[in-house]
This record gives sequence, C-alpha cells and structure tokens, in this order.
Amino acid sequence: MAVNRVPVLKRCRSLGLEPAYLGYSKESKRQLIRSSRKVSEYGLQLREKQKAKFIYGVLEKPFRNYYKKADRMKGMTGENLLVLLEQRLDNVVFRMGFARTRREARQMVDHKAFSVNGKTINIPSFSVKPGDVVEIREKARSSQHIKDILEFTADRTVPAWLSVEHENYKGTVSELPSRDQIDVPVDELAIVELYSK
Repeated sequence: MAVNRVPVLKRCRSLGLEPAYLGYSKESKRQLIRSSRKVSEYGLQLREKQKAKFIYGVLEKPFRNYYKKADRMKGMTGENLLVLLEQRLDNVVFRMGFARTRREARQMVDHKAFSVNGKTINIPSFSVKPGDVVEIREKARSSQHIKDILEFTADRTVPAWLSVEHENYKGTVSELPSRDQIDVPVDELAIVELYSK
C-alpha cells in the first residue's frame, strides 16, 4: 500500500497552507522563499489539486476516481468532489474530534477503533451517508490514547452537518455538507479545469 511520508510542515510551507487545516497546532519556523517567477495557469491549477490531495491524504489514483465519480453526479463537479472527500470515514472521524489529525484518524480506522452503524469498519476511504452513526468501539474507549485525544479536541468546532456526543463516544452524520460548510482553502474550479483539459 502506498503511503505519503512527506514531512507535514515542509509540505504545508511549499503549498502555502496553514497546518491548522490538517489539525496540527505547530507552525514552521522557516520562511518559504518564493521565487519571483510568474506561476503559469497550469501551475496554479496543479497546486490546488496538490492541496486537496494533501489535506485529505489521498493519492493520485483514488483522487482521480473521486473526480470521475463527482463528474457523473448531478450539480457542480468541484463541489461534488469536495463533498465526496468530506464523506470519507477518516475525515468524518477527524471532523467529529475523535482524532487530532486526519493521519491519526486514518491510522485509528485502520486499527479497527471505529464502527459505523454497529459494524466495524477498517477502511479509511469508506463513504458515510446521512443517518450513519460513527462510534468508538467498546474495546478502544478505555484506552488512555482515546481519552487524551478527546481532551485535546474538546474545544474543536464540529461542523453543522455532524452531531457529536463525546460522552457517549459517538457521532451522527446529519446531512451531506454544502460547499460553505467545507472550510478547506481549495479552489475546486481550478481542479476541474485541470482535469477537463
């Protein structure tokens, strides 16, 4: 299985991205020295795609598949793409505050720490639907690691499309998010333009 091992802060710096969008509170001390060369339109579109892939932890082939699926759906392709990425189980776990970062959420899902509608799921790319209940499994609840995470993320704002009961270790997907509820700094139209060439 391919794994992205790029140092997070270094990649954030090169993409001009705040680490907070990935759940990291620390900042890089180094300053990125931008060249004075003008970036081409293709370069800008490519950067937007790289940002989206990096934020959600998706590699090229699955990302292209998400794009193809979004293109077949009704509505705006760019918005559909972001909604599909938000529906990933690892992202939902992160958004609910059951993990500090998306990478940690992915690892915890891999380790069977969560169930969806009572069924254990260990596929980070599993797509949740409105009405699905995501729960920390009984076995994992007693671990100190989970308690530390819940304490760390206690003041994190949960998006309106999710409802969470931290004391019961579960959350519900109330609805699919709209574009204005997705707070990622990505220009999805540039990604659509890039793929439609």
